[in-house]
Amino acid sequence: MEIIELEIKGLILIKPKVFKDERGYFFEPYNKELLEKAIGFSVDFVQDNESMSSKNVLRGLHFQEVPFEQAKLVRVIKGRVTDVCVDIRSGSPTFGNHIKIELSEENKHCLFIPAGFAHGFVTREDKTIFSYKCSSFYNKAMENSIFWNDDDLGIDWEVNDPIISDKDKSARP
Repeated sequence: MEIIELEIKGLILIKPKVFKDERGYFFEPYNKELLEKAIGFSVDFVQDNESMSSKNVLRGLHFQEVPFEQAKLVRVIKGRVTDVCVDIRSGSPTFGNHIKIELSEENKHCLFIPAGFAHGFVTREDKTIFSYKCSSFYNKAMENSIFWNDDDLGIDWEVNDPIISDKDKSARP
């Protein structure tokens, strides 16, 4: 397993070792001990979520307010996404900055997103299955989002006409 610290402190890309043979493949997408060694603190995931989306579906940018913020471990089971994380940690030197990274069934990369980030993704293939672990339970009263196309963030989603939920269309700029 290769652990890569990304340019925004706290974001960790995990490239698992994939064992392939004539039968197929095997890999370990999550190992608590290795992840905690890489991030330097304990994290307990309490909920797994999964979505399936058509091509060009954009979900995000979502987060939960303190004290219900969530760390996430995300990956793609089938298909491909451009994943986006925005630093919303007050006082962070990279506040308002974002990263984009491709996650796919081919590369099998996982992304650790600590609490304090807004998160979203856009699908690049039909029937993309996106999976993620969360460190706290979903709390509808504490959910929030940032407008996916906020001018100040300047995110190039690389999609001309994304499919967006009504909820995400009404997110705050």
